Amino acid sequence: MATDVVAQLADSLAKTGVEDGELSYKGQGRKLDDAKSVEEIVKEIQDYEGLQALRLEGNTVGVAAAQAIAKALENKSEFKCCYWSDMFTGRLRSEIPPALNSLGDALMLAGAKLTVLDLSDNAFGPDGVKGIERLLKSTACYTLQELRLNNCGMGIGGGKILAAALTQCHKKSSAEGSPLSLKLFVAGRNRLENDGATALAQAFQLMGSLEEVHMPQNGINHSGVTALATAMQHNPNLRILNLNDNTFSEKGAIAMAQALTHLRSIQVINFGDCLVRPAGAIAIAKTVSEGLPILKELNLSFGEITEEAALAVAQAVEDKDQLEKLDLNGNCLGEDGCKALKDALEGINKADLLGSLSDDEGEPEDDDEDEDEDEEEDDDDDDEEEVEEEEDVEEEEEEEEESNKLSTPASGTRPPDVSSFLSFPSPDKLLRLGAKRALLIEQQVDVTDAAKTAEAFLKIASVYKEENNDVKNAVLDSIDALLKKAFSTPSFQGYSFVSSLLVLLGLLKSEDKVKPVLVVPGHLQALEHVVRQDYFPRENVAVLEAFMSR
Repeated sequence: MATDVVAQLADSLAKTGVEDGELSYKGQGRKLDDAKSVEEIVKEIQDYEGLQALRLEGNTVGVAAAQAIAKALENKSEFKCCYWSDMFTGRLRSEIPPALNSLGDALMLAGAKLTVLDLSDNAFGPDGVKGIERLLKSTACYTLQELRLNNCGMGIGGGKILAAALTQCHKKSSAEGSPLSLKLFVAGRNRLENDGATALAQAFQLMGSLEEVHMPQNGINHSGVTALATAMQHNPNLRILNLNDNTFSEKGAIAMAQALTHLRSIQVINFGDCLVRPAGAIAIAKTVSEGLPILKELNLSFGEITEEAALAVAQAVEDKDQLEKLDLNGNCLGEDGCKALKDALEGINKADLLGSLSDDEGEPEDDDEDEDEDEEEDDDDDDEEEVEEEEDVEEEEEEEEESNKLSTPASGTRPPDVSSFLSFPSPDKLLRLGAKRALLIEQQVDVTDAAKTAEAFLKIASVYKEENNDVKNAVLDSIDALLKKAFSTPSFQGYSFVSSLLVLLGLLKSEDKVKPVLVVPGHLQALEHVVRQDYFPRENVAVLEAFMSR
């Protein structure tokens, strides 16, 4: 019965779209090599009047197949959304640019007005960015609102090409009276480093329309962070800023704190694993205390923050009525500092918002050590600039290899924390949590909240890789631990968990206007696993079956 339920669910998900004009082949694992292999898809595209969105994620598309699909798109003038993440698995990097050029040229020929372009998880490197450069500069992208390029290995060169294309698009669209107003930008795990980030910052400043920026794990240090901070000041509607796992240092953190004073709409700040250090944390705390009225989440984990700075942060959130989560794990508080922090938050009735402190690194041994490191960092800046070009060449050589995966981007020496993984999941981050990852996740997630448990389940499942046993086992072990604890908790509401899953998967409408997740094959693989487990109540499987049979 469990297999039937998941099969029905997969079928429903395949038919579920963000809007009526969507045609979806997501997660079907098709190997589309040539025109013959896409005959069915081509016919369905041709026959679909008013096509607005095409989902190809989770398949693998060759050049000839892309050209055939492109031909079918040439007269789809109402087309808006390209959901094309993870669609080149197993392809040579040299195949990707001509495939993307064909698809882009077709959209331009059709007179499409794009709102969403998602090419995440395609590992196409700088050459892949060249494959969409012409499209990004065209009238088809004057209306673009969401650009998702997560985990694409763009590198510094790709970042510069992307920035120049966005700048050109804004310039040309402005001349026609409707400037590019990008709202969402996602480019985590791309090795952008300082030069790539700085180039993009100039484009961001020019647009001034961003509401969400996600650029974690890009090897950016204080000069790149400072450039981004300057750009963010010119985006007053920014709600979410995720720069997790870059190296701010005090200089970058202070610059970012200054930028935040201009951002009264900010709701989520994720500076976890960014080494903001005490002075940076205190600067951010001052900004929080004096503004940011609708702040919901603040992540300053793994930042070498001391007790004094952590207490300043706690004091700063006292009047933040909408705050839902404060993460200060993995800092340098020591046992007494952790207790003082908990007591301080208890005193302002916000102790329940504090995440785990289980990875606290203890009090620093030398208060002057941070200052010395900052001085050394300044001395090393020139050396870093000299080797950047050499590293970029090496990076491009790596990208020419026949590989389905990106190289792991440079990151700090410390492992990522659980909140970092759950905020922006990746297989690498899950593995780097170590052998105790299941326990750490179990401790982090509030299993008394069915909705949060469902959200965590889907985030863990999203990184599932059938072909990678290490990742596969890490995912399954983690979700087993999480759901075992959840279903064994007396107050846990299993029916609410299932309902939340269906809402997040886009199969049920929510009165709270919950935005569905981007469904990937891992979600179904993980669900198929859990419904077979003894801890998953049969009555909840029955609920799924009843829903799917309607």
